[in-house]
Amino acid sequence: MELIGGIEKRDIRIVDYDPAWPQRFAEERARIARALGTTARRIDHIGSTSVPGLAAKPIVDIDVSVPDVEDETAYLPPLLAAGYRLRVREPAHRMVRTVQRDVHVHIVTVGSDWERRQLLFRDWLRHSVDDRAAYEKLKRQLAQQNWPDMNAYADAKGPLIAEIIQRAEAWAASIAWTPR
Repeated sequence: MELIGGIEKRDIRIVDYDPAWPQRFAEERARIARALGTTARRIDHIGSTSVPGLAAKPIVDIDVSVPDVEDETAYLPPLLAAGYRLRVREPAHRMVRTVQRDVHVHIVTVGSDWERRQLLFRDWLRHSVDDRAAYEKLKRQLAQQNWPDMNAYADAKGPLIAEIIQRAEAWAASIAWTPR
């Protein structure tokens, strides 16, 4: 993974759910749609701010699905022109963010595993009170520690996320879930 600008030390702050987060997503969705037009095949609110009632870092995560994430010329210049800044470049995933760092836009290939996993995780947390509570508890505990960067914090959530994804996959199979 290439971190544009290198490792950044940031405080991890978890706040109670803010009912303004969906509106913030809607504003950014419109900005992305204007910039990308039909290149954006999907624009979805993902991450903890997309789950009503779930405490989160006050950063709105958005998934933008494009025909081919490796073809940066199709989407990166318009996003940069719209005011986003490139932060992450890795195989099958790019991430741009606002200058204020309060919105992270994840660009992936439409129909990819990355897209499916993020949408399934979101939908499962919207459905499962128990996993939502367990995830929030872990995030609040981890936020009390001193992390070198947000990636280390995210990695520490990995084991619980893997457990939750297993339950989410079983649920998805039982109801024939597909990304909407």
